[in-house]
Amino acid sequence: MDAATTTPARQSRVNWKVLGAGAAVAAPLLAILVLNLGRDPHSIRSPLVGTMAPSFALNPIDGGAPVRLDALKGRAVVLNFWATWCVPCLQEHAALAAGARAWPDVQFAGVVYEDDETRTREFLAQRGASPYPALVDPGGKTAIAYGVFGVPETFFIDRTGRIVEKYVGPLDPQTLSALVRKAMAGAP
Repeated sequence: MDAATTTPARQSRVNWKVLGAGAAVAAPLLAILVLNLGRDPHSIRSPLVGTMAPSFALNPIDGGAPVRLDALKGRAVVLNFWATWCVPCLQEHAALAAGARAWPDVQFAGVVYEDDETRTREFLAQRGASPYPALVDPGGKTAIAYGVFGVPETFFIDRTGRIVEKYVGPLDPQTLSALVRKAMAGAP
């Protein structure tokens, strides 16, 4: 039977089947979209929150002794994963630098994510020396251990070495302040 000899009733039934199948696929997807419209993407909880932070020993981009997480116990730590090609990272750079100056008892550290050391040095030279170390992560092993899937991502670690919060996206001064206080208090 070709299309020219198909009866109108048969054409209508085929179209309703296609429409029904399309609706069956689209309805759940639309429901998921609607249910998540008000959700803040920064509120996605990392499974690492509440656990001990993965250990690392990373070399600063400008040389010197490796920065070791276990040597920082007793201090709250703000561990920021960033890259020179990341526009939101540029947006938060000033807030992190100001935070590092405002809280000298808190160790800030920036882990360079999937970026070139030469570009990183140029970036830091253009924007002034950072008040905290920029760390090289060879092979991205530390980023993998922390479950980083993009930048910027920032982990707030308490004095005992436990992650109390993870923030995805560029930090503003108010959010940074609140999360640093949480790390200093040690409450997840």
